[in-house]
Amino acid sequence: MPEFWIGKRRYPTKGAATEAVRTVLYRYQVGETVDQEEDHLLLVDLLDMHHEAKDKIGPGIEAFAVVPPQRGPYPGFEVVRTDGTRIDFSYQTCLKPPTVRQQVLNVMRDEVKGQINSYFEERKEANSLVSDQSGKQLDSTNTAVSYFQGPAFVDIAEEFAAMVGGWAAIAMTPSTEPGLGRIADRALAEQWKDHHRERSVLGLLSTQENLCRPRR
Repeated sequence: MPEFWIGKRRYPTKGAATEAVRTVLYRYQVGETVDQEEDHLLLVDLLDMHHEAKDKIGPGIEAFAVVPPQRGPYPGFEVVRTDGTRIDFSYQTCLKPPTVRQQVLNVMRDEVKGQINSYFEERKEANSLVSDQSGKQLDSTNTAVSYFQGPAFVDIAEEFAAMVGGWAAIAMTPSTEPGLGRIADRALAEQWKDHHRERSVLGLLSTQENLCRPRR
C-alpha cells in the first residue's frame, strides 16, 4: 500500500496513519481535553484534511476534546472553537485521500521552511529568544515560530493560490525521498516564497503558548 501523509508526518500506510490517530484518541478519557502538544498538532493537521474543514474550524481552533460516541460504540473528537462553540468531526472522514488543496499546502509549507528556520536563527543570534506574547525568556529547545501576530499560514497560502489561478495551477513534483515534493515551476516557487516573506508576521512563543493559541 502507498505511504500516507498527515501534514508533514509520513506513515508507511494509511492503516499506520489511522493507528496513530487512534492512539491519540484512546490516550484520553471521554470529556478530557487533548493537552499534549504533539497530539494537538496532529489533530490540527488531521482536521485540515476534512472536506468541510473551513466549516468545522469556524473562527479558529482553541482545543480538541474526546467526546462520547455519536454513533456506534466508539468515542470521537470535537473541536473547541475560539468563540466557545463546539462541533464534532469524524477522523475517518479526514483520513480519506487528501485533496489537491491539502497536498499543495503541505508542499508550500515545506518550500518556506528555510524562511522559518532563518527567522529562528536570527532571533537566536540576536539573543532575543523571548516570547512575543508573554515576554518570558525562552529556551531554544522550547521555542516555536508562530504566525500568531498576523495572517495564518493557510490565509497566506490561499491568497497566493487565488493570485496564480487556484490550487491546481501549482503543479508539484512527486516525492522521491522521505519528505515532500516541491513546486515544479521553480520561478513560481520563488514567487511563493516572496509572497510568504511579504505577508507573514512571524513571532516566537514557548511550545506551550503555541499549543494553547487559537488556530485557524
